[in-house]
Amino acid sequence: MSRKDYYRVLEVSRSATVDEIKKSYRRLAIKYHPDKNPGDSEAEERFKEASEAYEVLSDPRKREIYNNFGHAGLKGRGFGFHDPFDIFREFFGGAFGGSIFGDLFGFGPGRQTVPRGADINYELKLELKEAAFGTEKEIEIYRQEPCSRCGGEGAEPGSARKKCLQCGGTGQVRSSAGFLTIARTCPLCRGMGTVLEKPCRNCGGRGTEEKKKKVKLKIPPGVDEGSVLRQRGAGETGPGRGEPGDLNVFIRVVPHEIFHREGDDIYCEIPIGFPLASLGGEVSVPTLEDPCRLTIPPGTQSGQTFRIRGRGVSQLHGSGRGDEHVRVQVETPSRLTRKQKELMKKLGDTLTDRNRPLRKNFLKKLKEFVGRN
Repeated sequence: MSRKDYYRVLEVSRSATVDEIKKSYRRLAIKYHPDKNPGDSEAEERFKEASEAYEVLSDPRKREIYNNFGHAGLKGRGFGFHDPFDIFREFFGGAFGGSIFGDLFGFGPGRQTVPRGADINYELKLELKEAAFGTEKEIEIYRQEPCSRCGGEGAEPGSARKKCLQCGGTGQVRSSAGFLTIARTCPLCRGMGTVLEKPCRNCGGRGTEEKKKKVKLKIPPGVDEGSVLRQRGAGETGPGRGEPGDLNVFIRVVPHEIFHREGDDIYCEIPIGFPLASLGGEVSVPTLEDPCRLTIPPGTQSGQTFRIRGRGVSQLHGSGRGDEHVRVQVETPSRLTRKQKELMKKLGDTLTDRNRPLRKNFLKKLKEFVGRN
């Protein structure tokens, strides 16, 4: 089943501003949230569609790719999607000036919210061949992990935690905004419901400390500039043993001195001599792997392009490969000797329009142009 158009899902035009996109998502997310429509699978699906559409259209880079290449463009660059409920909590937390909250509609008792750890963004540079065929890399990152002294509790060993007086131990404080009752994370206990009696002297009560970590990455074949590889749970540990964030690896492909890439195809330009272009023959052509032989037919013109099938980039989510396109540039001889000049002049004297199809075509067009004027 094909995905719906994101602009239609959010009920906005393709020229909609970021504020218009946010406003529409806010309206649809509240309207179709499962807590407001218990047991309604259609509403839940609409809620998920709206969240996915908002995640793409609110991000300038993802929106540009989607506008140019559609859903396939996002898939081809390795973009994934966050949990729709995470998007909802993050959006409304920021919209109301607090942190992520869980009980927007005021249904049921408040529940404690342990803050999620932050994501770690890492830029990884790859050579074109590594991006084309995949590779393995080991990177070093610095991230917050559970404190070695308190084990992530934040409290000095042997000390206790006590109930937060501001939220009464619920981890949330409530306020009203129009017809909504909003429960946001308690700013004093940060959603824990308890506060420290004596903070850990190693981490200052955060429960985490920064550590260097080596991470092995398996780069799939076919990734491209702008692809994002996400490792769930490899980011920062949240305070109070909260759920860890993600590690987002942004791919940057180093420009190649011979090839340039477009999708799964690669392109290069090679020089060939005048005799070879005239008489035809074979020439060695570089590829991403071993060189191969390319047949040049007689009478090849400068700028002519030849396709070598299956010598391009591996498909990111497939088993095939793109092609290599070779553009030939006929090299004009320079710094000729006297003998070479004589031979070239003799050859030129023998050439007619039959041997010079480009000139013949140009003269024909010129004659038509003059005749019309």
